[in-house]
Amino acid sequence: MLINGTAATNGTGTTGTGTGTTAGTGATGGAAAAGSSAATGATGGINLGGTDFLTLMLAQLQNQDPTSPLDSNEFLTQLAQLSEVQGISNLNTAFSTLSNSLTSSQALQASSLLGHTVLVTSSTATVAAAGTVTGALQVPQNSAQVYVDVTDANGNLVQQVNLGAQSTGLANFTWNGTESNGSQAPPGTYTFTGQVAGVTSSTAIPMYINGVVQSVSMGGTAGSTSSSSSSSGTASTGLTLNVAGQGSVPLSSVLQISN
Repeated sequence: MLINGTAATNGTGTTGTGTGTTAGTGATGGAAAAGSSAATGATGGINLGGTDFLTLMLAQLQNQDPTSPLDSNEFLTQLAQLSEVQGISNLNTAFSTLSNSLTSSQALQASSLLGHTVLVTSSTATVAAAGTVTGALQVPQNSAQVYVDVTDANGNLVQQVNLGAQSTGLANFTWNGTESNGSQAPPGTYTFTGQVAGVTSSTAIPMYINGVVQSVSMGGTAGSTSSSSSSSGTASTGLTLNVAGQGSVPLSSVLQISN
């Protein structure tokens, strides 16, 4: 009976049960503490990866309440959300890599423009002493008479270039840098305006000016570097051409390229 008494002594068994319960609570508290720590880490700027989330989910499964287990649908939803977030992250990385590759390729192609003459969208040009300006205007319709008015920085008419009759499309012009009285125009910035007979003065005539590409910049921002330099720059908004007489011009503004 003493043996039975020992066997019947459930204090140890009860204590074991109590200890088990305490351990369970401790584990649950540990998972909660881990979750809290992870949340605090995320708030502090530490990024949690997919492995971290899976670890937390496994801890949640291991320490779930047996009387109220985790809903399988909720678990699958969490997995789907994790997969979606990882997919978006991978997609962003892929697009970033593609963007860098395209930018490098575009820069290599643009570097071949150095020394070439480009026709860019512009109605002004900075002219040096005894300089000549060439360009074009977009004639909207067939016209018996087309002019290009050249004005100085004060708005004074310096010269009028007569192009005669022109058909619809680009009409090239050349200003030799002289004023209407035959004297040489001083260095400065001049504006070119198209006049097309039969077209109202309120209609804007697109103007284009030729210039030589002197350098190519990545992004055209502070820290960007010309393609003629050996140091690397910071790409941001695309490629910018440094064109003589025009300054910085976006590559998208180039209409024609010639030798």
